[in-house]
Amino acid sequence: MSSQAANDRARHVRPTMRDVAAIAGVAIKTVSRVMNGEPTVAPELAARVHAAADKLGYRPNLTASSLRRGDGRSSTIGLLLEDVANPFSAALLRTVEDCARERRVQVLIASLDEDPDREQEMARTLIDRRVDGLIIVPAGRDQSYLLAERRLGVSVVFLDRAPRLLDADAVMSDNRKGAANAVDHLHAVGHRRIGYLGDSLAIATATERYAGYREALQRLGLPEDPLLVRHDLRTIEAAAAATGELLGRPEPPTALFASQNLVTIGATKMLHQMGCEHAIALVGFDDFLLADVLQPGVTVITQDTTGLGALAARLLFARLDGDGSPPQTHLVRTGMVLRGSGEIPPPKASKVRPRR
Repeated sequence: MSSQAANDRARHVRPTMRDVAAIAGVAIKTVSRVMNGEPTVAPELAARVHAAADKLGYRPNLTASSLRRGDGRSSTIGLLLEDVANPFSAALLRTVEDCARERRVQVLIASLDEDPDREQEMARTLIDRRVDGLIIVPAGRDQSYLLAERRLGVSVVFLDRAPRLLDADAVMSDNRKGAANAVDHLHAVGHRRIGYLGDSLAIATATERYAGYREALQRLGLPEDPLLVRHDLRTIEAAAAATGELLGRPEPPTALFASQNLVTIGATKMLHQMGCEHAIALVGFDDFLLADVLQPGVTVITQDTTGLGALAARLLFARLDGDGSPPQTHLVRTGMVLRGSGEIPPPKASKVRPRR
């Protein structure tokens, strides 16, 4: 190796506690105690250690530190979401991060893209990295792959969807009730032909929302028309196309319920393209950015993302702190924000007042 190469390599080698101890003129154990925040080190010595660490650009090896801890904790948790780019997932992430930060815990995240194989792969990857626990928005219909890990002490909380074939804590919105409230609202405005735009029924939340839609129709005495229903809308473009197709039918719906935020965006896009955004009522499930500045603003069923994420984090940390109570499923209530699109009356019901 040339002297230049050796110098380049030396410049890229991370400084160690031994290097810090040599510069500060203290023992390696003193450096370790300072870096671990132990209060028993004299302030003058601690200042020397910090000054030496700053001079060298030293950063403690947190992985090695966790291996030396008596409780075996890594001060990390894993968070597996549907898609970090989705506003709903992003809001959950921020809330869990805020809760974890209060406990000086880091969050390792991954997107699952509704792929059951990826769910298992990423869960096992994070467990192999010795995370203290997992919060999972499950993509698959079988979480029994975690049974062995649970027996070994890994704490798991499920978020947004309940686990299958595994008894564990779960935190979810009341999706069925929220969807039914959307249909009730449109019915109160005067609509009797209410179209449904939904995600894949392989997804538990989509199944629950469709069930809420159907139950509300039955309770209100409205016929179920399969020609007004579209499933498997995975993208904005697919939702827009389905909206255009429904409205192009000989007997189109006078109102639409879109059961997911990206689906609502696609429906809104097509309504504006067709110039009927003030003629067809629309209620979406989940809020989205700029929904309140459109004309008309989009009426939505809202999920309490802060409440969902915070409750999931609290449950996980309680388990890590020793809570051995039986697992529970927690339902968080949805809300409704009226902005105009859901209050548009059908052509022959202009005098019907919306329910407030």
